[in-house]
Amino acid sequence: MEFFWVLYLLLGLFAGFLAGLLGVGGGLIIVPVLVFIFTAQHFPEASMLHLALGTSLGSIMFTSVASLRAHHAHAAVNWQVVRTITPGIVTGTLLGSVLAAHLSTHFLKVFFVIFLFYVGTQMLLNIKPKPTHQLPGLGGMFAAGNVIGGVSSLVGIGGGTLSVPFMTWCNVKMHQAIGTSAAIGFPIAVAGAVGYVANGLAVKDLPQYSLGFVYLPALAGVVLASMMTAPWGARLAHKLPVTKLKKIFAVLLYTLGVKMAWSLF
Repeated sequence: MEFFWVLYLLLGLFAGFLAGLLGVGGGLIIVPVLVFIFTAQHFPEASMLHLALGTSLGSIMFTSVASLRAHHAHAAVNWQVVRTITPGIVTGTLLGSVLAAHLSTHFLKVFFVIFLFYVGTQMLLNIKPKPTHQLPGLGGMFAAGNVIGGVSSLVGIGGGTLSVPFMTWCNVKMHQAIGTSAAIGFPIAVAGAVGYVANGLAVKDLPQYSLGFVYLPALAGVVLASMMTAPWGARLAHKLPVTKLKKIFAVLLYTLGVKMAWSLF
Protein backbone atom coordinates (compact mmCIF):
# COMPACT_ATOMS: atom_id res chain seq x y z
CA MET A 1 0.00 0.00 0.00
CA GLU A 2 2.93 2.33 0.76
CA PHE A 3 4.01 2.13 -2.90
CA PHE A 4 0.60 3.28 -4.10
CA TRP A 5 0.63 6.17 -1.62
CA VAL A 6 3.80 7.36 -3.36
CA LEU A 7 2.03 7.13 -6.73
CA TYR A 8 -0.94 9.17 -5.43
CA LEU A 9 1.41 11.85 -4.14
CA LEU A 10 3.38 11.96 -7.40
CA LEU A 11 0.14 12.24 -9.36
CA GLY A 12 -0.97 15.13 -7.15
CA LEU A 13 2.36 16.93 -7.56
CA PHE A 14 2.16 16.65 -11.35
CA ALA A 15 -1.56 17.45 -11.70
CA GLY A 16 -1.37 20.43 -9.34
CA PHE A 17 1.64 21.88 -11.13
CA LEU A 18 -0.02 21.55 -14.54
CA ALA A 19 -3.26 23.05 -13.26
CA GLY A 20 -1.42 26.09 -11.94
CA LEU A 21 0.81 26.43 -14.99
CA LEU A 22 -1.71 25.95 -17.79
CA GLY A 23 -4.95 26.96 -16.11
CA VAL A 24 -6.60 23.61 -16.83
CA GLY A 25 -8.09 21.37 -14.20
CA GLY A 26 -6.07 18.40 -13.07
CA GLY A 27 -9.01 16.05 -13.72
CA LEU A 28 -7.89 15.34 -17.28
CA ILE A 29 -4.67 13.89 -15.85
CA ILE A 30 -6.01 12.55 -12.54
CA VAL A 31 -8.76 10.34 -13.98
CA PRO A 32 -6.74 8.27 -16.50
CA VAL A 33 -3.72 7.93 -14.21
CA LEU A 34 -5.95 6.80 -11.33
CA VAL A 35 -7.46 4.19 -13.66
CA PHE A 36 -3.95 2.87 -14.38
CA ILE A 37 -3.08 2.81 -10.66
CA PHE A 38 -6.40 1.21 -9.67
CA THR A 39 -5.81 -1.45 -12.33
CA ALA A 40 -2.46 -2.25 -10.71
CA GLN A 41 -4.26 -2.48 -7.35
CA HIS A 42 -6.72 -4.97 -8.87
CA PHE A 43 -9.80 -2.90 -8.09
CA PRO A 44 -13.09 -4.29 -9.50
CA GLU A 45 -13.33 -3.49 -13.22
CA ALA A 46 -17.03 -2.61 -12.94
CA SER A 47 -16.42 0.30 -10.57
CA MET A 48 -12.84 1.32 -11.41
CA LEU A 49 -13.62 4.33 -13.60
CA HIS A 50 -16.47 5.42 -11.33
CA LEU A 51 -13.97 5.53 -8.45
CA ALA A 52 -11.51 7.54 -10.55
CA LEU A 53 -14.20 10.05 -11.56
CA GLY A 54 -15.55 10.48 -8.03
CA THR A 55 -12.07 10.79 -6.53
CA SER A 56 -11.05 13.36 -9.15
CA LEU A 57 -14.09 15.54 -8.43
CA GLY A 58 -13.45 15.18 -4.70
CA SER A 59 -9.90 16.49 -5.17
CA ILE A 60 -11.08 19.42 -7.30
CA MET A 61 -13.44 20.36 -4.47
CA PHE A 62 -10.35 21.29 -2.43
CA THR A 63 -7.98 22.59 -5.09
CA SER A 64 -10.57 24.83 -6.79
CA VAL A 65 -10.85 26.96 -3.64
CA ALA A 66 -7.23 28.10 -3.90
CA SER A 67 -7.65 28.90 -7.60
CA LEU A 68 -10.94 30.71 -6.96
CA ARG A 69 -9.39 32.90 -4.24
CA ALA A 70 -6.41 33.79 -6.43
CA HIS A 71 -8.62 34.90 -9.33
CA HIS A 72 -10.96 36.78 -7.00
CA ALA A 73 -8.00 38.70 -5.57
CA HIS A 74 -7.28 39.92 -9.11
CA ALA A 75 -10.95 40.88 -9.65
CA ALA A 76 -11.19 38.28 -12.41
CA VAL A 77 -14.39 36.53 -11.25
CA ASN A 78 -17.75 37.64 -12.66
CA TRP A 79 -19.90 36.70 -9.69
CA GLN A 80 -23.11 37.55 -11.54
CA VAL A 81 -22.32 34.78 -14.03
CA VAL A 82 -21.46 32.41 -11.17
CA ARG A 83 -24.79 33.11 -9.43
CA THR A 84 -26.91 32.66 -12.55
CA ILE A 85 -25.21 29.53 -13.89
CA THR A 86 -24.74 27.66 -10.58
CA PRO A 87 -28.34 26.28 -10.30
CA GLY A 88 -27.95 24.62 -13.71
CA ILE A 89 -24.41 23.51 -12.84
CA VAL A 90 -25.57 21.76 -9.66
CA THR A 91 -28.57 20.14 -11.34
CA GLY A 92 -26.57 18.94 -14.35
CA THR A 93 -23.69 17.64 -12.24
CA LEU A 94 -25.96 15.69 -9.89
CA LEU A 95 -27.90 14.22 -12.82
CA GLY A 96 -24.61 13.36 -14.52
CA SER A 97 -23.38 11.48 -11.46
CA VAL A 98 -26.66 9.54 -11.28
CA LEU A 99 -26.34 8.67 -14.98
CA ALA A 100 -22.69 7.65 -14.54
CA ALA A 101 -23.65 5.22 -11.76
CA HIS A 102 -25.87 3.37 -14.24
CA LEU A 103 -23.37 3.40 -17.14
CA SER A 104 -20.80 0.68 -17.70
CA THR A 105 -17.09 1.26 -17.26
CA HIS A 106 -16.66 0.48 -20.96
CA PHE A 107 -19.07 3.24 -22.03
CA LEU A 108 -17.53 5.77 -19.64
CA LYS A 109 -14.05 4.94 -20.93
CA VAL A 110 -15.14 5.49 -24.53
CA PHE A 111 -16.76 8.81 -23.57
CA PHE A 112 -13.65 9.89 -21.65
CA VAL A 113 -11.30 8.96 -24.52
CA ILE A 114 -13.40 11.00 -26.98
CA PHE A 115 -13.31 13.94 -24.57
CA LEU A 116 -9.52 13.69 -24.17
CA PHE A 117 -9.08 13.84 -27.95
CA TYR A 118 -11.51 16.78 -28.13
CA VAL A 119 -9.59 18.80 -25.52
CA GLY A 120 -6.21 17.78 -26.95
CA THR A 121 -7.23 18.96 -30.43
CA GLN A 122 -8.63 22.20 -29.00
CA MET A 123 -5.31 22.94 -27.26
CA LEU A 124 -3.05 21.73 -30.08
CA LEU A 125 -4.77 23.92 -32.68
CA ASN A 126 -5.50 26.74 -30.22
CA ILE A 127 -9.18 26.68 -31.22
CA LYS A 128 -11.16 29.52 -29.63
CA PRO A 129 -14.80 30.42 -30.32
CA LYS A 130 -15.45 33.86 -31.75
CA PRO A 131 -17.21 36.22 -29.32
CA THR A 132 -20.37 36.62 -31.40
CA HIS A 133 -23.09 36.28 -28.74
CA GLN A 134 -24.14 37.76 -25.42
CA LEU A 135 -24.76 35.90 -22.17
CA PRO A 136 -28.28 34.41 -22.24
CA GLY A 137 -31.03 35.00 -19.68
CA LEU A 138 -31.78 32.82 -16.68
CA GLY A 139 -33.27 30.01 -18.79
CA GLY A 140 -30.30 29.94 -21.16
CA MET A 141 -27.80 30.04 -18.29
CA PHE A 142 -29.65 27.19 -16.56
CA ALA A 143 -29.50 25.11 -19.76
CA ALA A 144 -25.80 25.90 -20.30
CA GLY A 145 -25.07 25.02 -16.68
CA ASN A 146 -26.80 21.67 -17.07
CA VAL A 147 -24.70 20.79 -20.11
CA ILE A 148 -21.41 21.94 -18.53
CA GLY A 149 -22.16 20.23 -15.22
CA GLY A 150 -23.44 17.03 -16.81
CA VAL A 151 -20.46 16.52 -19.08
CA SER A 152 -18.01 17.54 -16.34
CA SER A 153 -19.40 14.92 -13.96
CA LEU A 154 -19.08 12.22 -16.64
CA VAL A 155 -15.37 12.98 -17.16
CA GLY A 156 -14.43 14.06 -13.61
CA ILE A 157 -13.27 17.62 -14.34
CA GLY A 158 -13.96 21.11 -13.01
CA GLY A 159 -15.52 22.21 -16.30
CA GLY A 160 -13.00 24.79 -17.49
CA THR A 161 -12.60 23.21 -20.92
CA LEU A 162 -16.34 23.80 -21.44
CA SER A 163 -17.17 26.92 -19.43
CA VAL A 164 -14.28 29.06 -20.74
CA PRO A 165 -15.23 28.57 -24.44
CA PHE A 166 -18.90 29.17 -23.58
CA MET A 167 -18.16 32.46 -21.83
CA THR A 168 -15.69 33.55 -24.52
CA TRP A 169 -18.38 32.86 -27.13
CA CYS A 170 -20.68 35.09 -25.05
CA ASN A 171 -18.27 38.07 -25.14
CA VAL A 172 -16.81 37.60 -21.65
CA LYS A 173 -13.17 38.73 -21.69
CA MET A 174 -10.69 35.86 -21.55
CA HIS A 175 -9.14 36.68 -18.16
CA GLN A 176 -12.63 36.94 -16.64
CA ALA A 177 -13.77 33.76 -18.37
CA ILE A 178 -10.83 31.86 -16.83
CA GLY A 179 -11.37 33.37 -13.38
CA THR A 180 -15.11 32.79 -13.47
CA SER A 181 -14.56 29.23 -14.67
CA ALA A 182 -12.37 28.62 -11.61
CA ALA A 183 -15.25 29.74 -9.40
CA ILE A 184 -17.73 27.57 -11.30
CA GLY A 185 -15.43 24.59 -10.75
CA PHE A 186 -16.24 24.60 -7.03
CA PRO A 187 -20.00 23.84 -7.28
CA ILE A 188 -19.24 21.30 -10.03
CA ALA A 189 -16.77 19.52 -7.75
CA VAL A 190 -19.02 19.64 -4.66
CA ALA A 191 -22.14 18.44 -6.47
CA GLY A 192 -20.15 15.82 -8.37
CA ALA A 193 -18.40 14.48 -5.27
CA VAL A 194 -21.70 14.33 -3.35
CA GLY A 195 -23.36 12.57 -6.28
CA TYR A 196 -20.61 9.98 -6.65
CA VAL A 197 -20.54 9.32 -2.90
CA ALA A 198 -24.34 8.94 -2.70
CA ASN A 199 -24.61 6.74 -5.79
CA GLY A 200 -21.78 4.50 -4.70
CA LEU A 201 -22.87 3.82 -1.11
CA ALA A 202 -25.09 0.90 -2.07
CA VAL A 203 -22.52 -0.66 -4.41
CA LYS A 204 -20.98 -3.86 -3.08
CA ASP A 205 -17.36 -5.02 -3.36
CA LEU A 206 -15.82 -1.55 -3.44
CA PRO A 207 -12.25 -1.35 -2.09
CA GLN A 208 -11.67 -0.76 1.60
CA TYR A 209 -11.51 2.94 2.54
CA SER A 210 -13.96 3.90 -0.20
CA LEU A 211 -16.72 6.39 0.57
CA GLY A 212 -19.17 5.59 -2.18
CA PHE A 213 -17.29 6.12 -5.44
CA VAL A 214 -14.55 8.19 -3.74
CA TYR A 215 -11.38 6.32 -2.78
CA LEU A 216 -10.13 8.18 0.29
CA PRO A 217 -6.39 7.27 0.23
CA ALA A 218 -6.08 8.49 -3.36
CA LEU A 219 -8.10 11.62 -2.53
CA ALA A 220 -5.84 12.47 0.41
CA GLY A 221 -2.61 11.90 -1.53
CA VAL A 222 -3.67 13.86 -4.60
CA VAL A 223 -5.09 16.79 -2.61
CA LEU A 224 -2.10 17.15 -0.27
CA ALA A 225 0.43 17.12 -3.11
CA SER A 226 -1.50 19.18 -5.67
CA MET A 227 -2.19 22.02 -3.23
CA MET A 228 1.57 22.36 -2.75
CA THR A 229 2.51 22.50 -6.42
CA ALA A 230 -0.41 24.47 -7.92
CA PRO A 231 1.01 27.82 -6.64
CA TRP A 232 4.43 26.96 -8.13
CA GLY A 233 2.85 26.34 -11.51
CA ALA A 234 0.86 29.57 -11.29
CA ARG A 235 4.03 31.59 -10.57
CA LEU A 236 5.90 29.98 -13.47
CA ALA A 237 2.99 30.61 -15.84
CA HIS A 238 4.25 34.16 -16.34
CA LYS A 239 7.84 33.05 -17.05
CA LEU A 240 7.48 30.00 -19.30
CA PRO A 241 6.19 29.72 -22.92
CA VAL A 242 2.70 28.55 -21.95
CA THR A 243 1.47 28.34 -25.58
CA LYS A 244 4.18 25.79 -26.43
CA LEU A 245 3.61 23.96 -23.16
CA LYS A 246 -0.09 23.63 -23.99
CA LYS A 247 0.83 21.85 -27.20
CA ILE A 248 3.03 19.46 -25.23
CA PHE A 249 0.11 18.94 -22.84
CA ALA A 250 -2.14 18.22 -25.83
CA VAL A 251 0.26 15.48 -26.93
CA LEU A 252 0.14 14.07 -23.39
CA LEU A 253 -3.67 14.00 -23.56
CA TYR A 254 -3.49 12.15 -26.88
CA THR A 255 -1.08 9.65 -25.34
CA LEU A 256 -3.34 9.03 -22.35
CA GLY A 257 -6.32 8.76 -24.69
CA VAL A 258 -4.60 6.17 -26.87
CA LYS A 259 -3.53 4.16 -23.80
CA MET A 260 -7.08 4.18 -22.42
CA ALA A 261 -8.51 3.31 -25.83
CA TRP A 262 -6.06 0.39 -26.09
CA SER A 263 -7.35 -0.98 -22.77
CA LEU A 264 -10.83 -1.25 -24.28
CA PHE A 265 -9.75 -4.13 -26.49
